[in-house]
Amino acid sequence: MDYQLRFPNGKLKALTFSYDDGTECDRRLVDLFDRYRLKGTFHLNTGKFGTSNPFEDYILADEVEELYEGHEVSCHSFDHPFFSHLTKQQMLTQLLDDKKALEDLCHYPVRGMSYPFGEFFREMIDVAQAVGLEYSRTVEDTMNFNLPTDFMRWHPTCHHNKAFSLLDDFQSTPEWRGLSLFYIWGHSFEFERENTWDMIEELCKRLGDRQDIWYATNIEIKDYLCAARGLISSADGSMLYNPYAQTVYLDVKGELKTIAAGESLQLK
Repeated sequence: MDYQLRFPNGKLKALTFSYDDGTECDRRLVDLFDRYRLKGTFHLNTGKFGTSNPFEDYILADEVEELYEGHEVSCHSFDHPFFSHLTKQQMLTQLLDDKKALEDLCHYPVRGMSYPFGEFFREMIDVAQAVGLEYSRTVEDTMNFNLPTDFMRWHPTCHHNKAFSLLDDFQSTPEWRGLSLFYIWGHSFEFERENTWDMIEELCKRLGDRQDIWYATNIEIKDYLCAARGLISSADGSMLYNPYAQTVYLDVKGELKTIAAGESLQLK
């Protein structure tokens, strides 16, 4: 192969965050992300907006669009049930109602989710895809920076409590490794319960505003990798065509090249 894939602007590293449930602690976490120029995806249960329980208070529906501006809003089911307890029709209702409510609030198609309680199985995945969801995050940490191969079983790198153990490896990843994705997940209420706001701020400070990292939401990662992997090659490998709606970046024998949407690139 005469080229190597690169992330946007030729970067070799990407970072994405993923947080569940939509509690009021998201407000403080979003503020941290914005301050350090990071991007996150927030998986929300619209049936819990404006409610409280002995452990959490949830955000209000009318603040969703402004609060998560610049980030991604994603599904997490309507009211966070165990899907293994549901009929197929109930699964469908949980995801479709959540998706529609979020789209009404955010004014864009919602295309992803994370699995409530981390459980996932074939029938559940089929229902998610049937309502138009294109990816879903698990809670099974890989503890590596490998790229996802199955977006409906998207295993993250690690929970935020483990992130510092991988930080040095990520920051010093050698160029020969190629693309590296650091995917961190959790719940913002954990910082309040565990009194670890200083920890997540230090993590944001050490990872944020770096020139060698592409900061992206979950759906931005998914869209870019689909485009990059979907490049069409000529029979002799001398030409590539990009049928997707975004520019793809390549290293061609040490030189950074781009293929815009609908364009071709001569490699030889």
